[in-house]
Amino acid sequence: MLEVRKIEPEMTYNIRHVILRPHQTIEDCKYDTDYGDNAFHVGAFYQKKLISIASFCVEKHPDFPIEVQYRLRAMATLKEFRKLGAGRTVVNYAERLIGERGLNFLWCKGRTSVQEYYSKLGFEVHGEVFDYPPIGPHIIMCKKLDSIQ
Repeated sequence: MLEVRKIEPEMTYNIRHVILRPHQTIEDCKYDTDYGDNAFHVGAFYQKKLISIASFCVEKHPDFPIEVQYRLRAMATLKEFRKLGAGRTVVNYAERLIGERGLNFLWCKGRTSVQEYYSKLGFEVHGEVFDYPPIGPHIIMCKKLDSIQ
């Protein structure tokens, strides 16, 4: 059984490093947006072990007319725990929190290697593939959330 809850930014750094940025330093896994106003981080735990993380911050993408938007950053699940639904559960939990704040738009810069995964979560492609140094090819994906009143 998965337990999903908000976590502190520091709790995300190890998984970010191992999964998303293994060839960079742990310092590269600390983002300016981690402590921003209205930023939050979500983790999924399996048998009390943190196995999946994602970070969310208020950030406006210039292509979208919606005034206040949330950006999904640094979503990752430890390889040995994939296929448990942890990533989906983390995103669903965060979407509820965003909806409770009266907001309904989420976007991300996703690696092209996980574009299909984000599509399964309801995200749609926006624009063309671009290089995101030093990580590689990415695509903007966005999702209009159901309103939660």
